[in-house]
Amino acid sequence: MSLFESGESSGAVSLSALFDGAAEVSGLVDFDIERIAFTSCRGGWPEVVVGGDGDDVLDMAADYVRELLDSDIGQMDGVSRNRTWMRSIMRSYARNLSSEAATTTIAADMSGEPASVDTVADYLDVLSRAYVVEDLEAWNPRLRSKTVVRTSRTRHFVDPSIAAAVMGVTPAKLLEDFETFGLLFESMCVRDLRVYADAMHGEVRHYRDKTGLEADAVVTLEDGRWAPIEVKLGSRQINEAAAHLLKFADRVDQSREGTPSFLMVLTGTQAAYRRDDGVYVVPLAMLAP
Repeated sequence: MSLFESGESSGAVSLSALFDGAAEVSGLVDFDIERIAFTSCRGGWPEVVVGGDGDDVLDMAADYVRELLDSDIGQMDGVSRNRTWMRSIMRSYARNLSSEAATTTIAADMSGEPASVDTVADYLDVLSRAYVVEDLEAWNPRLRSKTVVRTSRTRHFVDPSIAAAVMGVTPAKLLEDFETFGLLFESMCVRDLRVYADAMHGEVRHYRDKTGLEADAVVTLEDGRWAPIEVKLGSRQINEAAAHLLKFADRVDQSREGTPSFLMVLTGTQAAYRRDDGVYVVPLAMLAP
């Protein structure tokens, strides 16, 4: 469940309304950094989002991972798999969350007895078929120059709480490790954007080219409309993110792809507003379909 589905997003900023030309966004939301850390680790499991804020709701993802390793994966296609390798692969995957890590990178990052790249690819395939992982495909727009677009997927679990459970991360630990916190927050943003885009018959992808210019998410609709989004947990990098979005939009051949419907920095802050350069700053806890 997304934050809007769980009733934790105020829904004051509608993604569909922005695509339809809404000019202004504004407002505040009472969803502080501690709450974001808790929600990232708790996840959007329907069984727990209605169960209150007690620490026991944090056990759901860990229980799911334990059940997955004990029986579910082996029962899915009748193939016996190494439980230790599966846990190690999932842990490596979690460490490479929100990155374009190659299968070779995940294999090399495994602790203990290493598995072959082909074995890791097979295990990742079964995790994908079991809807445990859901990578973000690359968007390959037509550009104004001959810049090479990278086509690697961005690594994501279907819910950030799975990554937190695999790594043994708690809300308190996230508040002491903002690098990991930022990766889990980005993954939670991707989860919610996928839910909202799906309601609009759209898709979410990512962009990165050989120069390093990127957009964490690009929402594309069936009619060709598109909007790039950068994710930033805090406020310090908003200016940089906005500048990247403007540069990216300028790099796209808009005579062929159309102008972006909007540019957005999706944040863990508490205020929504439209910058003087036209870029929207929107807290995740205010976003809705």
